[in-house]
Amino acid sequence: MAKFFYKMQNILDIKEKLETQARNDYAVANAALAEEEEKLDALERRRAQYEEELKRLYTDKLDVHKISETAEAVELMKYHKRLQEVSVMKARKNAENARQKLQEAMQDRKTHEKLKENAFEAFKTEVAASESKEVDELVSYRHGS
Repeated sequence: MAKFFYKMQNILDIKEKLETQARNDYAVANAALAEEEEKLDALERRRAQYEEELKRLYTDKLDVHKISETAEAVELMKYHKRLQEVSVMKARKNAENARQKLQEAMQDRKTHEKLKENAFEAFKTEVAASESKEVDELVSYRHGS
């Protein structure tokens, strides 16, 4: 029996490598997003601690200098939180772009795999027809003798 050879196997291999690379890029983007979200959570917890400290300072013996420092720290945390929210949005956008690239790479690979399957089916049909023709010729030859 003849051996099946797919002419565009090298393209399929490249598509598989591109999909693997896109999968890795997506994983990196998701890790970066998780890291940025963790930083945002840490800033939020720190801000909450400063606010609790500020509330405590208002109820205890009034220390204007300490209250002023803590209020500034709360405002600074709010500012850093806004900056971090921007970083999270950028990381989220990068992760979404990476996901879309992965999806496109997967579709390309699946398309080429389907083309390979179709080529293999055509090959099997051609081999079956060839074998049938050989059997017919053999039967004709024997019948004619």
